[in-house]
Amino acid sequence: MKWVTREHPKTDRIACPWLIRKFIDPDADIIYVPRDDVLAYAKREGATSFDAPGADYTHRDGLCSFEVLIEANGLDDPALSLMAKVIHGADVSEDADATPQSRGLEAIADGFALLGLDDQHQLALELPVYDALYAWAQDQVGGGAAG
Repeated sequence: MKWVTREHPKTDRIACPWLIRKFIDPDADIIYVPRDDVLAYAKREGATSFDAPGADYTHRDGLCSFEVLIEANGLDDPALSLMAKVIHGADVSEDADATPQSRGLEAIADGFALLGLDDQHQLALELPVYDALYAWAQDQVGGGAAG
């Protein structure tokens, strides 16, 4: 299935594809388009939109898109919940101190964005960061890292 979001990804637009591919749609095709084209692309291509104004899954009720996807898909995993807190703080500037790790993740996301990579290359390079964050979160909640 196609999933579409805004181009030039940062925290939520990398974290969400990680979550989608790991827990929701393993064969997801992640598409990045200009901000104003997200909804039209979704309608035209039958794609699911995320992290864009008016998208199927986007910030709402104080939650970032990553948290909305977890809630909407009934993902009950303590490690994902911890990850979501870190990601929320990295993505929502008013909550930058949500966890001690949030500002570090924000710095990493900002650094990748500054490399000037095309969106798909950036996604490919950043996905292992979220694998590592999930392994850390599993360890923190006592679930052990998945291999």
